[in-house]
Amino acid sequence: MEKLQNFINGVYQDPVNGAYMDNYEPATGEVYAQIPNSDEDDVKLAVQAAEKAFPIWSAMSNNERSEIMLKIASGIEARLDEFAQAESRDNGKPLKLAMNVDIPRAVSNFHFFATAIEHFASESHQMVGVGINYTLRKPIGIVGCISPWNLPLYLFSWKIAPALAAGNCVVAKPSEVTPYTAYLLGQIVKDAGMPDGVLNIIHGEGGTAGDAIVKHPRIKAISFTGGTNTGEYIARTAAPMFKKLSLELGGKNPNIIFADCDFDEMLSTTMRSSFANQGQICLCGSRIFVERSIYEKFKKAFVEKVDATIVSYPNDPKAKLGAVVSKPHMDKVLSYIELAKDEGGTILSGGEAVQLEAPYNNGYYLRPTVIEGLSYDCRTNQEEIFGPVVTITPFDNEEEVLMMANSTKYGLSATLWTSDLKRAHRMADKLHAGIVWINAWLVRDLRTPFGGAKASGVGREGGWEALRFFTEPKNVFVKY
Repeated sequence: MEKLQNFINGVYQDPVNGAYMDNYEPATGEVYAQIPNSDEDDVKLAVQAAEKAFPIWSAMSNNERSEIMLKIASGIEARLDEFAQAESRDNGKPLKLAMNVDIPRAVSNFHFFATAIEHFASESHQMVGVGINYTLRKPIGIVGCISPWNLPLYLFSWKIAPALAAGNCVVAKPSEVTPYTAYLLGQIVKDAGMPDGVLNIIHGEGGTAGDAIVKHPRIKAISFTGGTNTGEYIARTAAPMFKKLSLELGGKNPNIIFADCDFDEMLSTTMRSSFANQGQICLCGSRIFVERSIYEKFKKAFVEKVDATIVSYPNDPKAKLGAVVSKPHMDKVLSYIELAKDEGGTILSGGEAVQLEAPYNNGYYLRPTVIEGLSYDCRTNQEEIFGPVVTITPFDNEEEVLMMANSTKYGLSATLWTSDLKRAHRMADKLHAGIVWINAWLVRDLRTPFGGAKASGVGREGGWEALRFFTEPKNVFVKY
């Protein structure tokens, strides 16, 4: 059985405490690797390495850093099959999803920020007859990046790429549930010629390794994607230390469907926005609101498609859904389905675990689930489930659906289906969300700001927003 290692100062090494923990394959429910259960001692080593590397990395020109990052992008792309197989096995998602979405997006993240840094410009402000102010953007120093398990390398690279491009050194922790592709990345970084200590990858639990990153006084910024409760803890812990924070947290996203939509396109996209990656994407539209005049038509067509969806092992080319990430997560999702029944909901499709044949008979499989008959403000419709579970609810007018859509504590994204241009703009303006898709879902331009409102987070990622976060502005005044 393979033992993964931390990547510190350009070298793979065991955790200082010698402790390891099991890494489970969701498709089989079996342990297939051991990962370091790191703690503050490993984080200290990573910070020491980063401190030595920072003067070297930050002194490089944007072009020099860009060339190394482009080599990282090419290195991942050259090993696409290997990375996709590892991601699929580690996370439980269908192989074709990892092959066509997750790993290519990680390549794009490195490529995008490698080129973006060459065009990142500062400002100047002339004071007529007095002098001129100009602004420098300086790297922060050492930053901490903590990423989640649902899109492992995709979101890991989404954080570390802009941090590195801006000239920072990074202490990064991937999720302990899905560590494998971050582990593989160490060798890619080494082969690309990145100086030792610039990127350090620490494996372990959030309460130990992650907490040590958040609390280390030499780590000046934290970029975190994960649960809202964890984000609240990080904010409470880091605030007295005056660290910069970027927190991308939970979502309970509305999918609003008006009668004048392109029905076929909406239906096809709604299947994806409901159940892509087993519903384990923070942007999935888990609350579907349908204008009453087409509610029954939608329900019939949607349930037929859901009933026909194939849940299978990740390497099955017919699989539309694979395994959810872990048994505790599967149990959590099933508990919400039972809660929905207690709250008066009716299960229209799914609602139970799926039993596959050996060797996948102990895997974590769930049928995609559709529930109706719930009040908009019940727990099922207010709390993040993060699985293949959606609710459907009819509405009569814009005012009613806006009230229901905006009723949760979250405000990450929203999807809106209509052919009325005026209504599209009007609704987009009034929805409490950081991202609104109109007649589409999950269309991402990496130049645009990404993040949420309310309990869905603090700050924005993507484009110039990310590069601004990972730099400090310094104003310089020169008198005429």
